Amino acid sequence: MRSTAELIVECLENEGVTHVFGIPGEENIRLVDALSRSSIEYVLTRHEQGASFMAEVYGRLTGKAGVCSATLGPGAINLLLGVADATTNSTPVLALSAQVGMKRSYKESHQGVDLVSMFEPVTKWSALVATPGAVPEMVRKAFKLAQTERPGAVYLAVPEDVESADAPEGSNPLPVNVPRPDDPSATQIARAADILRGARNPVVLAGHGAARTDSSDAVRRFAETLGIPVATTFHGKGVMPDDHPLALGAVGFMRHDYVNFGFDQADVIVAAGYELQEFDPVRINPRGDTKIIHVHRFPAEVDAHYDVAVGLHADIGRSLDELAAAVQRDHQAISGQERIRALLADEFERGRTDDRFPLAPARIVADTRAALDRDDIVLVDTGALKMWMARLYPTYEPNTCLISNGLSTMAWTLPGAVAAKIARPDANVLVATGDGAFLMNSQEIETALRVGTPMVILVWVDDAYGLISWKMDLEIGHNVDTRFANPDFVAYAESFGAKGYRITAADELLPTLREALSAHTVSVVACPVDYSANGALIESLGELDESWS
Repeated sequence: MRSTAELIVECLENEGVTHVFGIPGEENIRLVDALSRSSIEYVLTRHEQGASFMAEVYGRLTGKAGVCSATLGPGAINLLLGVADATTNSTPVLALSAQVGMKRSYKESHQGVDLVSMFEPVTKWSALVATPGAVPEMVRKAFKLAQTERPGAVYLAVPEDVESADAPEGSNPLPVNVPRPDDPSATQIARAADILRGARNPVVLAGHGAARTDSSDAVRRFAETLGIPVATTFHGKGVMPDDHPLALGAVGFMRHDYVNFGFDQADVIVAAGYELQEFDPVRINPRGDTKIIHVHRFPAEVDAHYDVAVGLHADIGRSLDELAAAVQRDHQAISGQERIRALLADEFERGRTDDRFPLAPARIVADTRAALDRDDIVLVDTGALKMWMARLYPTYEPNTCLISNGLSTMAWTLPGAVAAKIARPDANVLVATGDGAFLMNSQEIETALRVGTPMVILVWVDDAYGLISWKMDLEIGHNVDTRFANPDFVAYAESFGAKGYRITAADELLPTLREALSAHTVSVVACPVDYSANGALIESLGELDESWS
């Protein structure tokens, strides 16, 4: 006889799982033991939160549900943040945890909390595996829900006595069927085509859905065929290469940025894979009167500033191709399109040659871009640096500049980089993180070294929670309670056995990044940043807003 734990592992193998990220506990030792005798690699992490972020990034880069595992009680609760981040970032994840045995689940019990109810609000499905015979159906359902549009996280709790019980004879994994994407409705294509034919200044907004469904080629074809410029969300960066003449850049900054001017002039927005949790649509449709063509696998959320004129609920790429074929319109550039691109290029170039120390944010962005190839991966943490990277970092392929803009969680990037290197072993991986976020999950440096996932961790050092300081300065004219002290980051890195670098002049950053990338180990680069540029940026955008015509 085989145990339920062994049956669970067979079901995971059947789903194509190659890695499980987690920490074992007393109540799931049989599952971890079964994994050790399987084709699946168990990646031992230093915190369950790190495991959940690894599963999320693995799911984001592969399209297959990343799997994280923990014991019951506090271990499971530590998975909660990454699970919520995955759901709000439309990323497939399966979280597995132990639970108290069924024989004590009905009463107050040591480490017993209602985990199913706790995970329910942040997952597509949360359930208890109450009997061994339910395992094949529940695991298949979990993967089907996690990976079906819109993707998200699911959670299964496995009671200790169920995990150790014998699996029923004849219980086997179920066949895996991949659903075929739907064809777009001909009627809806015709309606959308009528709107586009009459448009004077249409704009495409490419979002996360376009990135994760490999729709970038279709977005480019659509734009080139109809002569329509393309903006992206933070999650959609790279869907339209930023060096393409029709690329406008990323929208989502907290103030009226260059790319917003393109939407100010737009009378039709073709939203390809955009999801409202990426940013509030009031940023691009403040009056709520712009016609919107929603192109996605599922209907849009209801919002007064995202009032959909036509919805194409089918395969994104196929919908765009058929819509382009149905539209006959003259090529014309949107008003101000070239100026928008020139403003971005000018700001990037000024940053590239800015020699101040501590470094200007734009200089760090430019040197990061210069150090990486087009298909290398940078994971951008939440903080002031996210605004600079999202705005200015040129991105040429989808899912090569990873940002969390659903839940906008801090400290996901370092553990996430472990999974990024596993999912894309041929790509260089760089973490861009603030000093506040870095220390929240820096223990995963040990994990990265142990499992052999080289990465460069570029820490933007300002001794403060920079984004909160920025927001306070904007809203109340000063900031309070955002500053802290830091350790010696070089010595800290070396204490793990990693390499440490300290930047002391602007011209040191680029050669240091190149040296760290070529070292093929875990490296920490501490780079002081001058965030006085934050206020100057807001001021310049305000002046531009007044003078734009």
